[in-house]
Amino acid sequence: MSQEDENYPASAISSWSGFVYQGKVALYHSLKLIHDGDLDFELQLDSSDDFAIYKNGKLHTAHQVKAKISKYRSGYTSALEQSTLIEHDKIKGTTRYFHVSVQLNDTNEYKGASGETVKFYRYGDKFHCGLGEIEGLTKELIQKICDKQSITVSDNLINLNYCLLSETISTKAIHTHTLNQINGLSENQAAYENRIGARTILDSILNENPYQNKDYYAVELKVRLQTHLEECLDLALPNMTDVTYERARRLCEHIREMPINELKTLCQMIKPSERFQYVQTNDIRRYTKLIQAISVEPIFNYIPHYLDNENRFYVPTSLDVDESEECESDMIKEMKNNGDLLRLLFEYNHLIASKAEASFTFNTKFTNSDDSNDKQATEQLESNITKSLCISVITKDDAEVQLK
Repeated sequence: MSQEDENYPASAISSWSGFVYQGKVALYHSLKLIHDGDLDFELQLDSSDDFAIYKNGKLHTAHQVKAKISKYRSGYTSALEQSTLIEHDKIKGTTRYFHVSVQLNDTNEYKGASGETVKFYRYGDKFHCGLGEIEGLTKELIQKICDKQSITVSDNLINLNYCLLSETISTKAIHTHTLNQINGLSENQAAYENRIGARTILDSILNENPYQNKDYYAVELKVRLQTHLEECLDLALPNMTDVTYERARRLCEHIREMPINELKTLCQMIKPSERFQYVQTNDIRRYTKLIQAISVEPIFNYIPHYLDNENRFYVPTSLDVDESEECESDMIKEMKNNGDLLRLLFEYNHLIASKAEASFTFNTKFTNSDDSNDKQATEQLESNITKSLCISVITKDDAEVQLK
């Protein structure tokens, strides 16, 4: 098989995969500088290069990031040559780094037509770092920085800091990209106005605590959902159809842009049979697989959902139903003690299960969204005076019939 046959297709898929990867690499490199004692730099994203480090207003190092293009160096020739160009802030003598996510057959320095050289970035004893590895390396750096600052940390604190820092980097990268590519600002202007200082990054680590609340878990879920989607894209990239890729990309971008209150709603609806606190990895996997499997395109507005011809809402969930009676019991029990869930289910009462042998419907005996705290309403329910809320838990196949 030739080297060209080994290459992944040149498409928007690999380009987008590189875009989400570069923010993770930028955070890792910034934390590495901070750990080494450098607090006088600014991180700039998606302008002078994929990311760059500035000092005293001048470009210090330029970084290009490529995710899973080829295992052969020849597959990166054009990008390597681009890195050596003398343009904008990149002048003669600028240190230039090239980051790759797969092991290459040759990682010697590349010298371009301009005479400038590009170095392959080193991660410990190797010259590549996969999408599934970068989070672990980054968390190790956060741990080391906390150790140097004599801060006692738990896994929760490390994870919280990683989630919040990742969110900061992703938001800034998208904003800078929008300014440059869509709003038409020059690269230099976008870079100048949208850098992140080293001390800002360090302060985020020193000043945050592992709050055990919904805000923390919602931010964490955003990062974990995106990480899962990005890793799935990374693994499936060679064989992914355009339709599958586009849906995964839209879901990932929609989650990235969701405000905190909508994230809390999404967290609750992923697993409506339990109080939202911590969504397990298996729940995330089942939820995303269900969205990919349903033949109907979801509506990416508020939480991802579907509408039938009568404008009834259908919401994908991670529900794995072994016994319908147990699912009904768990959900009613949770609704009695969880006003947030009860209010949501009055709007979204058609739940698509990730796995169920058959669809089923049950009567909740709740007549309005405040019943969980209303004793009189509960007494009325027992006498069946008022029509109450019914919940439908339906299979993927039955949902597709309703939606078509």
